[in-house]
Amino acid sequence: MGSQASERLWWRDAVIYQIYPRSFADGDGDGTGDLAGVRSRLDYLADLGVDAIWFTPWYLSPMADGGYDVADYRVIDPAFGTLAEAEELIAAALAVGIRTIVDIVPNHVSDQHQWFQAALAARPGSPERARFWFHPGRGPGGAEMPTRWASPFNGETWTRTKNPDGTPGEWYLHLFSSAQPDLNWDHPDVRREHEDVLRFWFDRGVAGVRIDSAALLVKDPALPEEPANPGPGEHPASDRDELHDIYRSWRTVADSYPSDVTSGERILVGEVWLPDVDRFVRYLRPDELHTAFNFDFLARPWDAAELRESIDATLASHAPVGAPATWVLSNHDVTRPVTRYGRADSGFSFEAKRMGTPTDLELGRRRARAAALLSAALPGSLYIYQGDELGLPEFEELDNTLRQDPMFLRSGGVDPGREGCRVPLPWSGDAPPFGFSPAGAAPTWLPQPPEWAELTVEKQLADPGSMLALYRALLRIRRAEPGLGDGPMIWFPAGDDVLAFRRGPRFACVVNLSDRPVPLPGHERVLLTSGPLAGADLPSDTAAWLHAAPQRSTQHDQ
Repeated sequence: MGSQASERLWWRDAVIYQIYPRSFADGDGDGTGDLAGVRSRLDYLADLGVDAIWFTPWYLSPMADGGYDVADYRVIDPAFGTLAEAEELIAAALAVGIRTIVDIVPNHVSDQHQWFQAALAARPGSPERARFWFHPGRGPGGAEMPTRWASPFNGETWTRTKNPDGTPGEWYLHLFSSAQPDLNWDHPDVRREHEDVLRFWFDRGVAGVRIDSAALLVKDPALPEEPANPGPGEHPASDRDELHDIYRSWRTVADSYPSDVTSGERILVGEVWLPDVDRFVRYLRPDELHTAFNFDFLARPWDAAELRESIDATLASHAPVGAPATWVLSNHDVTRPVTRYGRADSGFSFEAKRMGTPTDLELGRRRARAAALLSAALPGSLYIYQGDELGLPEFEELDNTLRQDPMFLRSGGVDPGREGCRVPLPWSGDAPPFGFSPAGAAPTWLPQPPEWAELTVEKQLADPGSMLALYRALLRIRRAEPGLGDGPMIWFPAGDDVLAFRRGPRFACVVNLSDRPVPLPGHERVLLTSGPLAGADLPSDTAAWLHAAPQRSTQHDQ
């Protein structure tokens, strides 16, 4: 990105690497990843070729939900370091060309947050309780929950308090765990506080914020039950129309910061899980969020028709608002691609996650390599979750006594939870902790599988056929090719169960999702493949990047 305008609009085609701080690198030897560990690995990230890093929450937290239960946004959790270290890391990353994005969790706070502690100590109807959703129960003695709203974490969404004399009191709302009370976004204190938090981090040099559970903030104050089939904007706790005023205010805050070659625009990225694409893109209007995660693509199975439908719907929905699409194969909540793509049902949904689902890792690895080329060639920005560039599988043999995820605990162990994709990264050596921690350190907070000795960064840097070598190559080509990143794409026919498209005048991507080899279309040279070619054919579950022949030399173009 050479011009001042492209630096300012860096987010439209950026490669953003997601860091789960507990599991990236341990600098102080306590077995938990930290900011010192991240800073020691900035050269790795720069060599990989990323434009920005997104940190999941690094704030003070009891860690009831991996840091998404925030006790204080202005304090770094001591497990990770200090505020001064965060400021130094932001500056050090920028010095090697990497911007920083932080995570904001506006739907709820920790039950240890000073606001909630004050609310528990206050009386019903008090100003302190007005910042949350305290409500009398229903039925005799108020013993029934105010609503039967569903939780993404399974279990109940209301918890009853106790009065000072020990008698049962009001209930409070928590769409997630009881340690994460929901904020009342009708309250001016809540709106003012979050705008101040945005300024706090923008003042410290961050390039953007990722907004957790961005569609859940506003609730219907009448507290109706969920309709069986809610229409647009009719769900009492999701995708309420009033949300858009909040994000317009946030955009005003972001736009108040100067946009120069060094900083670029400060951006807002929404975690928006919505099946209705028309409702989804409302969040991406020019005065609201800059981008939002495209979970539809991530959730689709390894199927050409399904993926093409998702790509077409995504690009068509983004076009009217002029927003770039985002492409992501996994994150800290999702079964890793190598494991997911090796299953009979290779799609993803939280509802379908079950313990003991069989997978073919060799098949999954082949498909994950092809998916990496596919997603990196699509128009817009690209997200990479730490460890996917190493081809790490989900660690499914984790001892249940070590699982801390509320999704596991609240489901009674039916849902395996999300620790399997949060295991500390393997950097070097032949045995745990694989260079994650310094010599003589405490055990890692989650154990690493011994077989990851074959997947360390050190091993893969020495292997030109490794997943890491593939990612380094594709990111290098993606940066150099003028047709890639933001911009148009054109499909061309290439047979059943094959995805083939052009980017710019010369670049072509072909992905074979069929069960048989297919001929490569006319081309001048092969730039990169996800696996070996079979002569002039592209094998099953393999992708190729090509410099296409001039359009007059092939009948496939349109």
